Amino acid sequence: MKKTTNWERYYQQQMKEPEIRALVEAELRALRVGVHLARLRERRGLSQTQLAARAGMSAPNISRIETSPAQNLTLGTLVRLAGALNYNVGITFRPRRAAAPARPASAVRLK
Repeated sequence: MKKTTNWERYYQQQMKEPEIRALVEAELRALRVGVHLARLRERRGLSQTQLAARAGMSAPNISRIETSPAQNLTLGTLVRLAGALNYNVGITFRPRRAAAPARPASAVRLK
């Protein structure tokens, strides 16, 4: 059986903290966006430089978005990149695993 490393024990301990777990999960969700963009770009047979030219951006900016989109990606930029890849952007809302109880419809106000 594989011996647990100090890093694995530390990670497991940290993930028991709800605030830390939420931060890690948010970062992982953001990284998935970058990975997805990179895969779409590669499927189109484009380099980062070529995608940057199509989207009117710099190649280093594409690289930053693909590796750390949470710090560099706005909805407008995502739409530009999707358009340059000949895709549309769709946004889906999904319930969290431990979602808070829903408020009754009468309590929800939309303006």
